[in-house]
Amino acid sequence: MSRPLPPLNALRAFEAAARLGSLSRAAGELHVTHGAISRHIRTLEAELGRPLFLREGRGLALTADGQRLRDVAGDAFAGLQAGWSALRRDRRPAALVLGCPGSLLARWVIPRLERLAADLPGLTLHLSAQEAGFDAPLAGLDAALLLGEAPWPAGWDVHVLAPERIGPVVSPRHTRFPALERAAPEALLAEPVLHTASRPQAWPRWFGARGLDAGALRPGTGFDHLTYLLEAAAAGLGVAIAPQELVQADLDAGRLVAPWGFADTGGAWALCAVRGNPDPRIPALAAWLRDELA
Repeated sequence: MSRPLPPLNALRAFEAAARLGSLSRAAGELHVTHGAISRHIRTLEAELGRPLFLREGRGLALTADGQRLRDVAGDAFAGLQAGWSALRRDRRPAALVLGCPGSLLARWVIPRLERLAADLPGLTLHLSAQEAGFDAPLAGLDAALLLGEAPWPAGWDVHVLAPERIGPVVSPRHTRFPALERAAPEALLAEPVLHTASRPQAWPRWFGARGLDAGALRPGTGFDHLTYLLEAAAAGLGVAIAPQELVQADLDAGRLVAPWGFADTGGAWALCAVRGNPDPRIPALAAWLRDELA
C-alpha cells in the first residue's frame, strides 16, 4: 500500500534541487551532503515510478513530472513558511501603548529610550503624545506617564515614581542675566515671566512655596506647550518655570540656569493604568522609571 504523501525530507531535498537547479547548491542550503540529496530524489523517483530529473551533461533538467512536483512543492513550502512566520509573530507581545504629555515625551522619555531598551529588552513601547490630558478609562492606552496629584481617578492603579519639583530657569543670553543670577526671588516680581497654558498654577505654586505674593506676578508671553516655553527661555526671551527633570539636560549644558532652585509642588511623577490591568510590563516599567528619576 503506497503512502498518501512522500517523505517530507525527500520532498524538501527535491524542492531545493529543482529551485536551485543543482544538487550541490541544494545540499549547501539544507546543510546535508550531495549524496543525501541524491538518495532523497531516488526515493521519490522510486515511489513515483518515473524520473523527476534528466541529466544533461553536468547539469539537471526537470521532466514534465518534475516540473509539476516542483510547482506543487514550492507552493506548499512557501505556505508553510508564511504560516510558521505568522505563528511566531503572534507569540510576540503587542507593544505597550504608553501615553504622556508631548513635552515630557520629547524632553525626558525619548532621550532615555536607548537605555530603557537595554535594561528592559522584552518591552516594546508605542508612545502616544497626549496634549489634552487623560480621561478616566485611559482610552486607547495601556498606561500613562504624567505629572499630577491626588485625588487620582478612582479607576486607576497609580505607581507614584517621584515628587514633582519646579523652579524658574533663565538663559545666560537674557539681557538681565547678570543681575538676575545674583538677585533674590523677589526680583522676579518685576519680571514679565514666561508661562504656559498647560501649567497655569506653576508660577503661583513656586511663589507660594517661597512665601511670596503670587498675585503680584507680571505675566509675560504665554505658550500652549512647555516645549515652546523652554525654547523661548533658552533663546533669552524671559524667565520660565518648569519641572526640574525636564530642564536638567539644559542646566547641565549651560543653556539654562536655575538661580533660585526648585520646590516641591505636592504633585508627583506617576505611571497610571486602569485598575486591574494584569500586564506585568507595567510594574516593571514603573520600577525602571522610579530608578531613573532617582
